[in-house]
Amino acid sequence: MNLDLSHLLGRWDYTPGQVLTRRIKGRDGTEKIQMRIDLGLLQMNCDGRPDGKRPLGHDSYFDYYSSLCEKRRAAGEGFSLAGEDCFKLQQELIQFHHRYICLFELGDYEAAIRDAQRNLAAIHFVEAQAESIELAWSLLQFQPQVLMLLARARGTQALNAGKFEAAQQVVAEGISLIRNFYEGHAKQELMEHSGEVASLESWAAAIHSSRPLSDLERLEADLQEALRREDYEKAAQVRDAMKKLKPSS
Repeated sequence: MNLDLSHLLGRWDYTPGQVLTRRIKGRDGTEKIQMRIDLGLLQMNCDGRPDGKRPLGHDSYFDYYSSLCEKRRAAGEGFSLAGEDCFKLQQELIQFHHRYICLFELGDYEAAIRDAQRNLAAIHFVEAQAESIELAWSLLQFQPQVLMLLARARGTQALNAGKFEAAQQVVAEGISLIRNFYEGHAKQELMEHSGEVASLESWAAAIHSSRPLSDLERLEADLQEALRREDYEKAAQVRDAMKKLKPSS
């Protein structure tokens, strides 16, 4: 068996700064996602845990530890996540992170949201159950990235549906959630340099500038232009048209 991947990599060049991903059908007949990285390929299952494993008979380590926590609490026993537990959950979170980035790039926003929400739930679980905040931070540090992805995916869905105001609201809420996260964990210095906040603010500005104007907004722009040109007859006509659009009090 020839295990050399050169023939695959040679037909798919790596481009720095771009997310290069594609869907394929595996030999087992199930759909897979591949991601081109500088030194090779990452391949993930589309459903379940990305690497296809079932740790300790569960769909994921997150499912296993969640189930274990419920059983111990029901028995009146204590439960907490030690360092090794948090490490396993962090490595699993990174797998889902890679997949939702690919899903977003492929335009499968529902699946990207599914994976991002899963990671957010895992982060909250670790925050509540870890032996220390230092251990919890191994996952908490990813929360701004997850929140940004959720805002991006939901905002794009809204834009694709022509709902510009809804998209703006989603992005604004995403920015607020990220800022609240940093403030809640006394990480204001990180918020000041947050790439996630900067990215969403830039996108919010782009959405605002590309948003189609309403009939009333177009007339207001026409009115300002008529006044600038001192075309008062035109301005009067525009004002009449605006009165017809505005609801009567």
